[in-house]
Amino acid sequence: MLNDESDFNPDTVHGDTQAQSTLVFGLAYLLGIKLMPRIRNIKDLSFYKPDRTMVLKHIQSLFKDPIKWDLIEKHYADMLRTAMSVKAGKITASTILRRFGTKNRKNKLYFAFRELGRVVRTMFLLEYITDVDLRKTIQAATCKSEEFNEFARWLFFANGGKIPANLKHEQSKIVKYNHLLANFAILYNVNAMTEVFNQLKAEGHNITRDHMAAFSPYHTEHLGRLGSFELDLTKQVKPMIFELLVD
Repeated sequence: MLNDESDFNPDTVHGDTQAQSTLVFGLAYLLGIKLMPRIRNIKDLSFYKPDRTMVLKHIQSLFKDPIKWDLIEKHYADMLRTAMSVKAGKITASTILRRFGTKNRKNKLYFAFRELGRVVRTMFLLEYITDVDLRKTIQAATCKSEEFNEFARWLFFANGGKIPANLKHEQSKIVKYNHLLANFAILYNVNAMTEVFNQLKAEGHNITRDHMAAFSPYHTEHLGRLGSFELDLTKQVKPMIFELLVD
């Protein structure tokens, strides 16, 4: 997302349970990213209160240790420099997380990011368990991501869906080609759906966006992965339909 060069400016990241570590929450917060993972076994996670003496009515048992604010304050400048380096592209977020993932006791920045992450994740968890609409939004967004992954995996059927190359740049290239093919197929599906929706609307059917919400661009039944494909560059391509005539 940090390398995105499109006109969109996303600021929210959805993920699964593996995306909810305190370290990731801390780094994402300084990068201006709102992390919204779908969490399994939320009962196993710890909440952290801002002060040891604070007594919380009804939910005191959820909270564990107090936040070490002095640790965050002491290393805050270095944490900001790290985040700015990631933002500027000097180092990747994955490299930072990999280094911190060793949990080296000598790496004070690791503990500082973890402490900040405890603050941010606790705030998120409190919102997560009290806001039904938020949980619905996270569930829907995560399901969409999983649908796309399944769609891309369906298209990448050669070699059992395994990448034979052991070089990072070759692996990255194959993944990008797979996603490019997936986007081509999605564009084709969306264009076909748009044409059908407009046709039904022209025939007098009451088609609304609520009806459209039940449809997905990830259908594969009509797509053929096997066989002989001929490329005819002289064939006239029907123009794509971008306008959706639905209220």
